[in-house]
Amino acid sequence: MYENAFNAIEKALRAEEGISNELDYVEQTSWVLFLKYLHDLEGERRDRAELEGKTYAPIIDGRYRWDRWAAPKKNGVFDHDTAMTGDDLVRFVDGELFPHLALFHDRATGPDTIEYKIGEVFTELRSKFRSGYILRDVLEIVDGLAFKTQADKHELSALYETRIRRMGNAGRNGGEYYTPRPLIRAMIAVVDPQIGETIYDGAVGSAGFLCEAYDYLRRPDLSASDYETLQRRTFYGQEKKSLAYVIGIMNMVLHGIEAPNIVHTNSLNENVLDIQEKDRHDIVLANPPFGGGERREVQQNFPIKSGETAYLFLQHFIRKLRAGGRAAVVIKNTFLSNTDNASVALRRELLDTCNLHTVLDCPQGTFQGAGVKTVVLFFEKGAPTERIWFYQLDPGRSLGKTNALNDDDMAEFVEMQRTFATGAKAWVVERTAVDASTCDLSVKNPNAPEAETLRAPEEIIEAILARDAETAEILERIRGLL
Repeated sequence: MYENAFNAIEKALRAEEGISNELDYVEQTSWVLFLKYLHDLEGERRDRAELEGKTYAPIIDGRYRWDRWAAPKKNGVFDHDTAMTGDDLVRFVDGELFPHLALFHDRATGPDTIEYKIGEVFTELRSKFRSGYILRDVLEIVDGLAFKTQADKHELSALYETRIRRMGNAGRNGGEYYTPRPLIRAMIAVVDPQIGETIYDGAVGSAGFLCEAYDYLRRPDLSASDYETLQRRTFYGQEKKSLAYVIGIMNMVLHGIEAPNIVHTNSLNENVLDIQEKDRHDIVLANPPFGGGERREVQQNFPIKSGETAYLFLQHFIRKLRAGGRAAVVIKNTFLSNTDNASVALRRELLDTCNLHTVLDCPQGTFQGAGVKTVVLFFEKGAPTERIWFYQLDPGRSLGKTNALNDDDMAEFVEMQRTFATGAKAWVVERTAVDASTCDLSVKNPNAPEAETLRAPEEIIEAILARDAETAEILERIRGLL
């Protein structure tokens, strides 16, 4: 049912002039889903309050309630007579609904409240529906979706993840919102978070790391207190971009986290020297954006100045970790060998202040649409690095859109990492073997078969000329026989 509903939504959106690509599909589906989710959540809270003999004050009330403007019903049946459609619906959404919900930001008591999420979402997003008839179709389809049971949310989250993955493959920087889930699951398995620890992603994107960590920690036999801890005191994130923020919120909601602790802000605006113990976390899981180029005033927030956004994020993550905290961070593989001052200084800081125990070398094509190779750095804060275990991931095939990374590809890495076992694709580098002046950590597999020595250009030219002479001689003999 849900698959058919999502397909029907996409079919309707393809006919909408204001919506042109996969990013728009996800964006516009997200705000409609979010409002339907809030309506169902309010219904649950109202029923709970009645059972406890309490009164319930709705978050969204009056003509802005879902069952007043989006899906009015009469005797349980959709009431087409009172439902707005056409230009009336578009005018209400653009001119009244969005401005009203944006004001929730002012009344929110903190970023961990639903009011804050509502205010942020509807301050940053705009409805791109130009046809009220198409919007009416989408609203009626979404009204048929239920968010009441964990099974409902699980199926919806799987479908939503599929759309995020497609968006990540669609170009126009879509890939920045999607990290392959098999890679995320392997990173989480190595870091092994426990209930009671806090998990942070300062470049949260579609919240893939936080959602997968929630799935890793959630068990059927959780106590009520542990469940409350998972819901409210475990997952923290920050996101700069509006669309990514909305997608991240919706993704976490669909995974079962009612009020995600995601703040809409640029993590790099925080001076890392001002980070206090109360701001730190036990675990960092992240895939920060590459390239970029933050403003000069942003770079002043970091002791190691750099125009590479990922380098600033790495400094941010190191300082966001508590002593003994664990991290897994994706970064361009050139970080390991670049000779510029910032790269060398950052590698030295990482080696001196953290135990960089594992480097996972990912093959080309791990990230769809990305032209760079990446590595994953696994480190613990508080003790210097003594030895580094390298693993060169080789799935034995070329990765691409139709042949993506899967969990089986990651299984050997996760298993070998537990004991830092060595082999054809894994080796150990002692800190004493790392050049003290450059801190070069280039991936150089000592177990790889030696490549044949390339011949010198002069030798190749001589061989070609000799072969040409031999060919000419053979042709002359043939001519003599004719």
